[in-house]
Amino acid sequence: MRLKVTKFLVTFLMVAALMLGGCSTQQVSSNSSSPTETATQTSTTAATTEATSVSATTSESIPGMNNLPRLEGKATVVMTVKGSPITIEVDGTNAPITAGNFIDLVQKGVYDGLVFHRVVREPQPFVVQGGDPQGKDPKFPVDRLGTGGYIDPKTGNERYIPLEIKPKGEAAPIYSKTFEMAGVTKPPELTHKQGAVAMARSQMPDSASSQFYFALADLGFLDGNYAVFGYVTQGFDVVNKIQQGDRIDSAKVTQGAENLKVPPQ
Repeated sequence: MRLKVTKFLVTFLMVAALMLGGCSTQQVSSNSSSPTETATQTSTTAATTEATSVSATTSESIPGMNNLPRLEGKATVVMTVKGSPITIEVDGTNAPITAGNFIDLVQKGVYDGLVFHRVVREPQPFVVQGGDPQGKDPKFPVDRLGTGGYIDPKTGNERYIPLEIKPKGEAAPIYSKTFEMAGVTKPPELTHKQGAVAMARSQMPDSASSQFYFALADLGFLDGNYAVFGYVTQGFDVVNKIQQGDRIDSAKVTQGAENLKVPPQ
């Protein structure tokens, strides 16, 4: 029993760290809701809502969906950290909005110079997280990193993307709901295996913006709750060496840029 309790507490604390790292200010009065509070909200919502499945090409079921970048197919990103490359295969086939957002931000140079503000390896390997644009300013308080997202210069507002997870064997992803909320029992197409790249978010499902994380181990307990959009195909040894405070030298799309579809402004 003691072993089970200890394992539960470790998992609880790790997920709490991830959620706080993905915090934003999207229509919430507090960014520090605990996973326990979130679980209660999830249970209540699941009792009164159904899954929202959105067509991969045309939909306004999720407000603003048609205004977001979309990746139709796959693309390759090479992210350089401390002079060493990390190759990421970004999967727009199974996560078109999440992947499209990431590729669009890479092409805009948003990730160049940003800091990895959270690295969790103890008590067991968990995640390396970065992507807060506030980290580009070396004078920005370190203790506030993990609260920011991409501000669209054309609107002056933060861009948010819906939680997007595709159940295995289904034609389209589910949006704005975790699998528990939607009553989905299938595993996702894109799982949290070691080397997965996924979006961080707060307790609100549709609060992801620019922050992402690398999975340092198989993290199946996150499946159905966070949106995986790609995998490290080369350079995982580089990921394993990242320390808190290290910066992204650059991130470049090396293949598949033509698959990015950006709506007209």
